[in-house]
This record gives sequence, C-alpha cells and structure tokens, in this order.
Amino acid sequence: MTSWTGHSVEPLTDTFGRRHTYLRIALTERCNLRCTYCMPADGVDLLKRHHLLTFEEILRLAGLFAGLGVTRIRLTGGEPLVRKDAPALAAALARLPGVETLAITTNGLLLHRHLDLLQSAGLAKLNISLDTLREERFLSITRRTGLETVIRNIDLALASGFDTVKLNCVVMRDVNDGELIDFAHFVEDRDMEVRFIEYMPFGGNGWNHDAFVPYATMLDTLQSVFPDMYRLDDGPHETAKTWQIPGFRGRIGFITSMSEQFCGGCNRIRLMADGNLKVCLFGRGEVSLRDAMRDGATDEELTALIDKAISGKKKAHDGMSTLATQENRPMIRIGG
Repeated sequence: MTSWTGHSVEPLTDTFGRRHTYLRIALTERCNLRCTYCMPADGVDLLKRHHLLTFEEILRLAGLFAGLGVTRIRLTGGEPLVRKDAPALAAALARLPGVETLAITTNGLLLHRHLDLLQSAGLAKLNISLDTLREERFLSITRRTGLETVIRNIDLALASGFDTVKLNCVVMRDVNDGELIDFAHFVEDRDMEVRFIEYMPFGGNGWNHDAFVPYATMLDTLQSVFPDMYRLDDGPHETAKTWQIPGFRGRIGFITSMSEQFCGGCNRIRLMADGNLKVCLFGRGEVSLRDAMRDGATDEELTALIDKAISGKKKAHDGMSTLATQENRPMIRIGG
C-alpha cells in the first residue's frame, strides 16, 4: 500500500514495523466514580455533547479502521455504560466487517443493567476495574460507594458466560498494596484474571514515586505466600505478564508499563471521546479526526491523517520520571 503521506507502508504500520490492529474507543468522558489515580481532585471540565463523537461518527471511524486492519475494538470511558446508546453502539460495532473481537472496560457499577444487551450485541470480553476489596478503602479511592454492587456484578458476569472476564487493579503503596494476597484469593475459585497495574503518571492524578509499586516488588510479595506460582506464556502483543498459582481457577497478571515497558509489541491506538486520535497512551501528540470529518474530509483524507499520526509514533515512551513532569490529559479524558 502507498500511503497518502508519500511512503509505502502496510496499513496502520509505524516506522518500527508495529502493525496496529487494536482500537480503543472512549465513548464518554463522564464517570460515576471519581478515582484518585484517574480524575484530578478538583474534577475536569467536561466537554459539551456537541464536541463529542456522535453514534454515526464513531461507526464511520471504526469502520474505516476495520477496513485498514483493526480486528479488535475495546470500549472505554470515562465509564462507557453511562452513555445511553452504548449497547446499541456495541451491536453496530460488532457487525462491522473485519471486527473479530469486541470488549469493554467498565467499573462494573451499571453492568447488571446491560449484561444481556451486551452479550446479545456480540461483546465477548469484559475488564472490570476494582482497586480494593474493602468498603472504606473503596470509598476513599473512588470517592463513591458501591463495592458490593461491583463484586455482585463480577459474579453475575462470570455466570453469564463471557469469553473472558478480567479484573483491573491499580496498585499504590500505602493505599492498597497490602491487598495483593487478598486479590489472589479472590480469584482462587473464580475463572478470571486479576491484573495488577503499576501506578502511572497522568495529568492531575497526584502521581509520586513514593506511591509507585514495581512489578518485582508485587511479584515478591505474592511469591512469599505462593512460592510455586509459575509464569504462563503470553502473546507478543499482550500487555500483562501472566502467572498461575497451582490449584487456583483464576490467574494473576501484571501490567508493567513503568518498570518493564512493552512498547516493542504495542498494537494499540486510542480514539478519544472528542474524536482525537492518540497513538500512544503517554504521547502528547493528537490529531482531531472529528474536526476533519465535520469539515467534510473523505475517507482517503482521514486515512492520510491516521497514517501520518501512526508514522510519528515513537519507539517507546519516556521513563516514568520524565512522564511525571510532562503534560498529558487526565486518564478520565484519555480512556482506559
């Protein structure tokens, strides 16, 4: 293929040979929680509705990406299920030619209202965010109540027969790092993966190095109790390092974005709720596909913008000390 920027590349392939087949679409900036690592303490100025992508605009862009080789789409937010047309949008996305897998990342609070619709829409994979198993700590981290609802909906999702259900837990020192063993036991009789995510710096989330718990430390903590746990094989594009505890139905994963970055196998791009394309979670460069569409851009012109953005993707993100001093959006406005 010859791109409209003048060089020959495979579709969605950057200058380091990484082909991007995984599109994450943020459906909204809104959320019914206020997690400390995601949203600044004083909140964010949410965009008015007309600044956000419409149902039709999301479908057009997703179809364009699918035609260029995207096979996997994940819906994120904010909290994607606060968007009223999320199930209908999921159904339309699942029908796009070329889309093989549709997934969602949710905080789980509204999941019981939408499980049947999401399943019938063709959504196969669920990631549910939960950073503590203790009610008071849940309130402290999320600034809201609802722990029992989330746990009940996790079990409801497992009973509903989704292909995979994963639990995302951001680990912070002196906040919830004392619950690693508790989370391991949580998946002892549940066929799911709990993924411990290193605390990452984003705009306004109060990141500091003292709160950072690296993969090696988390692994040491777990191996001190489960010395026979062993590493599983992970695919070349997987973000998690996965481990198994003998006798447990569930698995343990670690997302090591800071201490052992996995940029070399990155196949992800992000379409944010305002229509900006972000080719790296930590990159500051963005391009507005919304503005281009509303100015009358053809599919070829949109493809040229996408091609240019992906061609500019760096080999790897900067180290966490540098990232902590760089401007970036709050996580709530990027999408999980």
